[in-house]
Amino acid sequence: MRTTVGIIGAGPAGLLLARLLHNAGIDSVVLESRDRAYVERRQRAGILEQGTVDVLRAVGAGERMDREGLRHDGIELRFDRRRHRVDFPALTGGRSVMVYAQTEVCKDLIALQLKEGGPLLFEAEALAVEDAGTDHPRVRFRHQGAEDVLECDYVVGCDGFWGVARKAVPAESSRVFERTYPFGWLGILADVPPSHDELVYARHDRGFALLSMRSPSVSRLYLQVPDGTDPAAWSDDGIWDELERRFETADDWSLARGPITQKSVTPMRSFVHEPMRHGRLFLAGDAAHIVPPTGAKGLNLAVGDVVTFARALTHRRETGSAALLDAYSETCLRRVWQAERFSYDMTTLLHRAPDATPFEDRLQVARLDRIASSRAAETDLAEGYTGFPLA
Repeated sequence: MRTTVGIIGAGPAGLLLARLLHNAGIDSVVLESRDRAYVERRQRAGILEQGTVDVLRAVGAGERMDREGLRHDGIELRFDRRRHRVDFPALTGGRSVMVYAQTEVCKDLIALQLKEGGPLLFEAEALAVEDAGTDHPRVRFRHQGAEDVLECDYVVGCDGFWGVARKAVPAESSRVFERTYPFGWLGILADVPPSHDELVYARHDRGFALLSMRSPSVSRLYLQVPDGTDPAAWSDDGIWDELERRFETADDWSLARGPITQKSVTPMRSFVHEPMRHGRLFLAGDAAHIVPPTGAKGLNLAVGDVVTFARALTHRRETGSAALLDAYSETCLRRVWQAERFSYDMTTLLHRAPDATPFEDRLQVARLDRIASSRAAETDLAEGYTGFPLA
């Protein structure tokens, strides 16, 4: 097989890149190790930044999102039983976010790719990226029980933290920056309408809590728990009781309970691999960087990466200049590190460390007070949450 761009991974980044390249008249092949049903049901991110929403609309993948997604114009911060709403459009010149699950983004992009795009091979396991440092990289993969080779002009690794793409970057050329947090998120899906019409981020002495949603009838909620927690150790009633404690307010707000249909624990870590390019191999999304979910940045960072690559390759084809391709890693990393900073700030602002002192507790409350009382501080949060420029 031969193509211009070999894309490893059919998550939102790989699928969106294929769509961007198709619209630019550039051929590609997408290799995905899992089957279609798995890709369309794996639960991941649910918050789309303004820039991500704009890109999905521009590539023709926004119709169902606009019909079924939930536009949010703010979030609520809770601390010391107080409530403070951050108004995104008022602080950012009209920007907002969209609640629309990654599973739905993937369904929309898969449908478009199968209808109009190039080859999308499910159950095609990438085994290695070879000759990445040359002008003719190759992806060795297994499909339908046989090994094959995809010859490419470029390879983009959208295959996540555990994929093969990053392994093709020589260790002597790589730098890794990471931080592991001593807590995780116990997440639940519940068949109950959300108890608030926007996301609620709660800082409490017992730990962080987040009220989110997947639809008008399905709630998504999270509790900060110690690292390594077994979700089965929490009873349904225990989870609801703890959520009520952490979301408590001084007014008559109440938390609606319902049947819990899913429980899982998400570990919290920050990770950046530099550079994001080696020869004709380009890393995108979780293959290059991971953020704690507090800032809702993971999927959106991946979108920024593939938009940057597609623009650079289109520029190369139209002008003959490789300047934007050569700048890919530097361009992406500027945005990545701003998102890492924002996610770290949100995490340390709202989560209570296991060894936190009373002094540190008061500092957290002081930081939240500052956001609630200073338009400048509030604007900084709103700008970070709704998204940094894609390129």
